[in-house]
Amino acid sequence: MKRHVEIPDDVEVVVDSGILKAKCGDKEVVNNLTHPLIDLTKEGKKILIEPKKENAKLASITKTFESKIKNAITGVREGFEYKLKVVYKHFPMEVNVNGDRLVVSNFLGEKKDREAKILDSVDVKVEDEDVIVSGPDKEKVGQTAANIERNMQSPNEKDRRVFEDGLYIVQKPSKEEN
Repeated sequence: MKRHVEIPDDVEVVVDSGILKAKCGDKEVVNNLTHPLIDLTKEGKKILIEPKKENAKLASITKTFESKIKNAITGVREGFEYKLKVVYKHFPMEVNVNGDRLVVSNFLGEKKDREAKILDSVDVKVEDEDVIVSGPDKEKVGQTAANIERNMQSPNEKDRRVFEDGLYIVQKPSKEEN
């Protein structure tokens, strides 16, 4: 099941032994799309994804490669954005970006700051009660938002119906119709 992805004029794509690099302006996304039974080649303004034999598993991997290529192209052109909301009832939290870490002070009155790792090429901004996570690589942006949400959960012994404090994902990038 051969598939292809069209490359827009303003995006530069390089395919070298399964490594795909998409670039537009100063944004760049690099994806490792290697599989022993799938060939990835660039012909003109198209990227061809060809499995060496036909079966359901390879068809699934081919579609995944196609989605990753489309996400890379969309990412370098438009970017992806997640929004998180800072919620607290009991103790006012202070949220700051410090290098490659998001630091939350006074979470549930804790003395020690909580931190979440920000992956490379991801930009995090704190605006009042909102935390905006953006960047060209959909996987890294989503993983950073998940790191933030996961690290700011209440400890297990707290009742979540009472202690609702935390940072919660409230908006994700919409899925495109394929």
